[in-house]
Amino acid sequence: MDKLKILVVDDESRMRKLVKDFLVKQNYEVLEAENGAEALDVFFETDGIALVILDVMMPKMDGWQTCKEIREYSKVPIIMLTAKSDERDELQGFDLGVDEYISKPFSPKILVARVEAILRRTSVRTAEETLSAGGIELNKAAHMVMLEGEALELSFKEFELLAYFMEHEGIALSREKILNNVWNYDYFGDARTIDTHVKKLRSKLKDKGDLIKTIWGMGYKFDTSDCE
Repeated sequence: MDKLKILVVDDESRMRKLVKDFLVKQNYEVLEAENGAEALDVFFETDGIALVILDVMMPKMDGWQTCKEIREYSKVPIIMLTAKSDERDELQGFDLGVDEYISKPFSPKILVARVEAILRRTSVRTAEETLSAGGIELNKAAHMVMLEGEALELSFKEFELLAYFMEHEGIALSREKILNNVWNYDYFGDARTIDTHVKKLRSKLKDKGDLIKTIWGMGYKFDTSDCE
């Protein structure tokens, strides 16, 4: 079985080596780039890159612009690394389609755990994993969502969130439970991460966004009972 390819982009060679060493130990193939421009060259010249780990502050082209360029052509999962802990940076990352956001300094083991969590979801799919409810059809194998017959463009995390809601239709889900299952790690931030994604997901679902009900003081529930 071929090793999954991960592109690590950081202008600090020590940081690249640290991340690479931990990933190689987990049997991943690691490609490197020291700035955004080089990262784009590697990304578009290499077939089958499964995930990108991308630093924000870099010469020639920063991480935001690099992410934007990649998102024009690909939905590959992107983990953003930054020395800043500004909430505005995090929200900007999600707006650009970043799937995970990790502030430096971080534990390499935690980074690897998040990489593995994302790749489990993107790599282990079966053709039978299709969900349908309230005029929404979600195909996990194809990573595709159809809204009343039209394809819907969702980020990786928005797709996972919608899938989790549809799999638990009619069940009230706490924010903590959503974080543990969709983000798949112990999240030390607050509920705004979920609320931000739900808001964007509702907007993309248009009138079907009302199927995601807010349970005040608790979380959310995907409810199609009004459609019947």
